[in-house]
Amino acid sequence: MATTTAAPRTASADQPAPGPGVYSSRMLREAINAGRISPKRIPAAQIQPASIDLRLGAKAYRLRSSFLPGPTARVRDRLPELQMGAALDLADPEGVVFEPGRPYLVRLMESVRLPEGTVGRTNPRSSTGRLDVFTRVISDRGTQFDEIDPGYEGPLWLEVYSNTFTVNARQGLALTQLRISSGDSWLDAAAVGELHAREGLVFERGRSGSAPRERVEAPRIGQRGLLVSVDLPGGQFCGWRAKRNSALLDLARTDAYDPFDYWEPVFAEPGGRLVIQPDDFHLLISKEFVSIPPDVAAEMVAYDPTNGELRTHYAGFFDPGFGYGADLRGTQAVLEVRAHDVPFMLEDGQPIARLAFERMAEPPGVLYGSSELGSHFQRQGVKLSRQFKAPEASIRFQMTSGR
Repeated sequence: MATTTAAPRTASADQPAPGPGVYSSRMLREAINAGRISPKRIPAAQIQPASIDLRLGAKAYRLRSSFLPGPTARVRDRLPELQMGAALDLADPEGVVFEPGRPYLVRLMESVRLPEGTVGRTNPRSSTGRLDVFTRVISDRGTQFDEIDPGYEGPLWLEVYSNTFTVNARQGLALTQLRISSGDSWLDAAAVGELHAREGLVFERGRSGSAPRERVEAPRIGQRGLLVSVDLPGGQFCGWRAKRNSALLDLARTDAYDPFDYWEPVFAEPGGRLVIQPDDFHLLISKEFVSIPPDVAAEMVAYDPTNGELRTHYAGFFDPGFGYGADLRGTQAVLEVRAHDVPFMLEDGQPIARLAFERMAEPPGVLYGSSELGSHFQRQGVKLSRQFKAPEASIRFQMTSGR
């Protein structure tokens, strides 16, 4: 990836900041008003500090396989050869059932008209990835997923693939989010190191256990990002494993489901190890407490597969303000983990993911975690998606004590 050095930027009240960087919430609103993101009537709740949520449109199509349209075709031109059965009506109040193991395609309500020199990237929302629902955005004449080329003008389509749960979806539901950036915005290793020295990007537990968190003295920073490791306290609760063949799960509901109907609590072995079986989906947590300052955004990106037979993190965007502030000193990142072909043993402190950083074109006016946004995962622990109730206090005690 291209790199640049870190430097905070500001903007006037009516003009986006020039130069490279990720669009802030103000710049996203301006892009909507200018018609670069359509429609113009987009609810304010969709706009995040450094991204915008994208909503499902009215129709879904059951596919026989995933696909990319290629450099000369539109997405809708490829549908006749891939569609299985009639279109599904997401506008129906009852919604549409997406079965596990089957790809579906939905045209999103939003479309874009990107200027030259400006790119778009998409990632599943946190609640989507934590449900083991894999989403990827496809654009006309696209040759890769989740990447929208400079100058692209047209619709956006979403491939939805649920690995484990049978889910119900409706028009207007946001499963993915778009981040727009201009120019050469990625930070190189030196810039990330400087940013950590100035602000603190990762923290660790105090040496006495109850002491305030301390800045990690020597974080593992390379040209491809800052390494994040897994937290597997020996003999203790360390995460969740998804149950197969569970009841239907409505994606639009909040605090509605008993987590134990869909998940099994997972405990690390006494030595701080956990064996991941092929195709089992786990929610684990990072050992580091991550903090994203206001002038940068981050993305958790694919870890080198030669370091383990794992896929980690479907939902990768971290907005400015995540875990930030003297009262927080970081928030642990939830890791979505799946083994591929063979059982794989994870050990406490093993690197499992990496964070790449981009400068913001300007700091957003409202940070992640503010009361205005109602951010769901700011003080999270191994938190399930918003569809689930919190475990009962007595059960939570049993999980944390390993009983």
